[in-house]
Amino acid sequence: MRVWIFFLFCLAGKTFAAPTEEEPVVEEELEVGANPVQVETGEFDEAIEVVEDVIAENPCLNHHCKKGKVCEVDDSNQPMCVPGPLTCPAPIGDFEHVCGTDNKTYESSCHFFATKCALEGTKKGHKLHLDYIGPCKYIAACLDNEPNEFPLRMRDWLKNVLVTLYERDEDNNLLTEKQKLRVKKIYENEKRLEAGDHSLDLLALDFEKNYNMYIFPVHWQFGQLDQHPVDGFLSHTELAPLRAPLIPMEHCTTSFFEQCDADQDNYIAIEEWANCFGIKEQDIDKDLVI
Repeated sequence: MRVWIFFLFCLAGKTFAAPTEEEPVVEEELEVGANPVQVETGEFDEAIEVVEDVIAENPCLNHHCKKGKVCEVDDSNQPMCVPGPLTCPAPIGDFEHVCGTDNKTYESSCHFFATKCALEGTKKGHKLHLDYIGPCKYIAACLDNEPNEFPLRMRDWLKNVLVTLYERDEDNNLLTEKQKLRVKKIYENEKRLEAGDHSLDLLALDFEKNYNMYIFPVHWQFGQLDQHPVDGFLSHTELAPLRAPLIPMEHCTTSFFEQCDADQDNYIAIEEWANCFGIKEQDIDKDLVI
């Protein structure tokens, strides 16, 4: 107690000897303001308003624009998509070339989307899409029986992609925890067919015997593509990241996805997607699209 009284007196700018038992302390009245903690009543007529700087979030951060367009904020601070710069950097090499559905080779994807943006609002622009990665070349016609072979290789590839992601996901940024739990079951299954150049007969036999291993990979790929917007349907644009690299290697890619669109509405629903890959109707589960 004596130490505390001594401390208060020091704050007031005065030092007093510590009192003894025989000498009671006589407190002096301090002038207002002499002690930093004293405030005279009525000194301030109005409350002090503390203003904090609020940094407004950029409306464009979570606003998605199609390729070839960029997000800008209008006068009312609302995000909108406008054509991006029409100038593109020179391509580093031929590997940057892409082929459009107009059968024209573009120097890069930037040059392609700049062209598409310039044609916006026209019939030609509406029909123009990125067809595949690489310069335009002759793509052999898909024979009647070949589209049935595509899902055999595709299912096996999707399974192997997930297993590889699981093996390399040391920092937990390749798969979510829910995804890792499902892939772990595939990874640890002793019956899993290892990656390799397998015959179509072996791939078909493995799908028949280990059908359950393929259910999640098919759902997972749909979820990876269904992004803008997330609505349970795949548009031509959403399919592009999968189609474009595949077509030069799998010439039946386009025919396969056209057949998947059973109702010909230009969108592939999860039910149509799963059916194309041989997943039974009772095993289609939107909760697996994670």
